[in-house]
Amino acid sequence: MDYKNMKLKIMTGCDRGLCRRACGRQDHQLNTYDWLADVPGNTESTDLVEVQFKNTRKGYYHNVNNLDLKKGDIVAVEANPGHDIGVVTLTGRLVSLQVKKANLKSADDIKRVYRIAKPVDMEKYYEAKGREHSTMIKSRQIAKDLGLDMKIGDVEYQGDGNKAIFYYIADERVDFRQLIKDLAATFHVRIEMKQIGARQEAGRIGGTGPCGRELCCATWMKNFVSVSTNAARFQDISLNPQKLAGMCAKLKCCLNYEVDDYIEAGKNIPSKEVILQTKDNDYYLFKTDILAGLVSYSTSKGIAANLETISADRAREIIEMNKRGEKPLTLKEDDTNSQNDRHIDLLAGESITRFDKSKNKNKKRNNKRNNGQGKGEQNRANQEMANKGNKGGGNKNRNNKTPDRNTPSGPAPKQNQGNQKNNA
Repeated sequence: MDYKNMKLKIMTGCDRGLCRRACGRQDHQLNTYDWLADVPGNTESTDLVEVQFKNTRKGYYHNVNNLDLKKGDIVAVEANPGHDIGVVTLTGRLVSLQVKKANLKSADDIKRVYRIAKPVDMEKYYEAKGREHSTMIKSRQIAKDLGLDMKIGDVEYQGDGNKAIFYYIADERVDFRQLIKDLAATFHVRIEMKQIGARQEAGRIGGTGPCGRELCCATWMKNFVSVSTNAARFQDISLNPQKLAGMCAKLKCCLNYEVDDYIEAGKNIPSKEVILQTKDNDYYLFKTDILAGLVSYSTSKGIAANLETISADRAREIIEMNKRGEKPLTLKEDDTNSQNDRHIDLLAGESITRFDKSKNKNKKRNNKRNNGQGKGEQNRANQEMANKGNKGGGNKNRNNKTPDRNTPSGPAPKQNQGNQKNNA
């Protein structure tokens, strides 16, 4: 098939269960799942729509012209001054709930939707967006020349290019009156300075957390609640700053997600200062499993000696017995040492290298084969050397059989006899 020239069509209808506008992966940050998109009359219940701009900036507008707006439509909305370009992210009844969450101070904050964006509007929009990066670099240099202790993290131009929003981070109060004058003279637009925190900056930039998922502040979290180390203490988490800090270098927002459950479950856990007394020894609290309701006691305060794990109910029962002057034989229930409550580890007796046995056998076989081949080659080499030696030895014997001229044997005596006659 010719895939290059194939005409593809994007389905936007609701012919397969839930509407496509209500589910699926979002193309913007802070996506809202519109689970009422298929309900008849949902858009007619209110004229409010949610419009999203660059990164996490959102706004709420009145659809006074009764436009047929759907999720994903690009619209031109009222701004001060001029107009701005954004994407519709939510319509219908859920917008009213989102407006309550946004805590808008007055009704004047809700402006109007002008129209669906035209090609002329989109040309101005793309032209303005193309200047954002260079504007941010120049503005940072201007702020540095003025000696201001601040960081300009992002710049956002309005859809018509008449205004620019500068997002900055500063630890202390900054007098940027001169900075605004210099920026206005340099870029010839209306300047708006907006201070954000480290969490808001991380949400605007986005990223992946240590859990492997996208940052909560970039996907669904709008309101940031203060996080303290007490949340880590309640959950019995090690106070390691590197592990507790997120991408924004602040405490992770997810520390607050389960802290209420830990606080509720921690009410049933005995205090660390209480000592359990039995007839054989005194036990001190060593560690706790809050959600499982298990506590481990040691016979020593500092080290894990003779650890015994019991339930929190059993610990409270022993505490009541100690208050009455009674001491049980052991910490276990019914004075037995059964460990039925503990989890069974099915791989407790297995070796880590249990899957390497077959490989070792194969290695041994290969080594044996290699050794056999090596021995065979050595035998062949020895045989060749022996044959060469035998050949050399035969030549020597032949040479030994040939008479030596200096020896007295052979025709030499005849010559001597002839010489004697001549001398005579």
